[in-house]
Amino acid sequence: MAGRLAGKVALISGGATGMGGAASRLFAVEGAAVGVVDRNEDAGLAIVAEITRAGGKAVFAKADVSKAADISAAVDVVKTAFGPIRVLFNHAGTIVIKPFLETTDDDYNWLMDINVKSMFMMTKAVLPQMIAAGGGSIVCTSSISAIAATPMEVLYCTSKGACHQFARAIAVEFRDRGIRCNAVCPGFVQTPHGIREVKELQALGVDVSEAAIMAAQGRMCEPEEVARAALFLASDEASFVNGAQLMVDNGFTSV
Repeated sequence: MAGRLAGKVALISGGATGMGGAASRLFAVEGAAVGVVDRNEDAGLAIVAEITRAGGKAVFAKADVSKAADISAAVDVVKTAFGPIRVLFNHAGTIVIKPFLETTDDDYNWLMDINVKSMFMMTKAVLPQMIAAGGGSIVCTSSISAIAATPMEVLYCTSKGACHQFARAIAVEFRDRGIRCNAVCPGFVQTPHGIREVKELQALGVDVSEAAIMAAQGRMCEPEEVARAALFLASDEASFVNGAQLMVDNGFTSV
C-alpha cells in the first residue's frame, strides 16, 4: 500500500529534532523524499542516515532559516536531489521567555526572524516550483500561543499569532493555483524545547506544574502526535482543508 506522501518531495525546516524530527521520520515512512533543513548538522545528518537505513529517501541541508541565502541554498539542495518540492513543513522556530519589560529590540528581531520571517522566505522560495509542478501543500507550525496568551511569552505569542495569519493569507491568495496552506498548533510538547519552556516559565513564577498541565491538556503532547497532524494536513487526505488551524492540544483551547 502506497504511503500518503508517495512520490512527493517534502522539505521540513527544523527537521532534525523534536517535532520536526518526528515529522521527518513519519513523512519518509509515508513515501516522501525528505529534505531535512536545520542548523544542527550532527542531528540532521543522523536522521538522514536513519531514514536511509530504513529504506527511505532523505537529504540534509544545513541552514540558518533567518538568512535568505541559507534558505535559497537549502531549497536548491533538496530540489537538486529529488526534484520539485510539493510539500513544505515550515516548522523551524524558537522562543523567548522573560518579563515583557525586560525584552529588548534584539530579542524581538531575533524571534521574529526565526519564527515568522523564515516562513515568509522559505515559502517564497518554494512556491514557484510548487505552482509550476501543479500544486502543493504547506504546513506552518503555529501554537496554542497564537490564541491563548501566556505570561512571560509576549514576543512568542506575537510571533505565533503572525504564523497563524500567514497560513490563512497564503491559503486565500494561492488556493486557485493548487496550493493549500494550513497551520498546526501544538500545546505543551514533550521535547527539549517544550521541557525548557516549562522550566523557564516555572522559574519566573508561572504555574505550568504537572498538575496545571494536566488540568489544561491532560498530559504533555508527544512529538509524534504533532507529526501525525502535520502529515494529515500535508497529504491529499486534507484536500479540502485550506487556511485552517489544527489544534493539537487535547482541548486546551476549547475551555
